[in-house]
Amino acid sequence: MKTQSVKADLPVIDYTMETLNRQPIFGGMMARPTAQEGKTSFLVFKHQKYFTVPTENIAFFCVKYTTSIIVCSDQREYLVNYTLEQIQNLINDKQFFRLNRQYLINFHAIKEVEHYFARKLLVTLIIATPEKLLVTKEKVKSFLHWLDNR
Repeated sequence: MKTQSVKADLPVIDYTMETLNRQPIFGGMMARPTAQEGKTSFLVFKHQKYFTVPTENIAFFCVKYTTSIIVCSDQREYLVNYTLEQIQNLINDKQFFRLNRQYLINFHAIKEVEHYFARKLLVTLIIATPEKLLVTKEKVKSFLHWLDNR
C-alpha cells in the first residue's frame, strides 16, 4: 500500500514542479517590470481628492518614520501606500536609484555629486533635503555606473 500512495502522489508533485518551472520567480511578491517599462504615475490622495503624479515630476521618494513620501520637483509632498522597496520594484531603474534605506532619487533631480569622507559620495539635489544624501563606499561603484550608463 505504501507503494501505491507514493505513486499516487507523484503526478501531483510532477504537476507542481512543472507549474513552478513555467512561472517566473522575481524575488518577492511583485513582478519587476523591465527597465524600459516601469510605473509612469502614482495615485495619491490629498485634500479629499485623488489624482496622479507622473514619475517624471518626482524628484525623490523618501521615508519619514514608517511612511513613504513622494517629493516632486515643485517641492510638493504626497504620501504613498508603498514601501520604498515596492516602489523600487515598480519604477524604471534607469531613471531612479536607491541611494540608501531612506532615499530613492531621480536622475533629473541630481544637481551635483562630490567626494566625501571615507570614500563616500555626497549627492546634492535640486531640492533641499533634511539630511545629507550620502552614497556608501559599497554603493559608489554602482552609483557611478548608473550615472554614466543611462
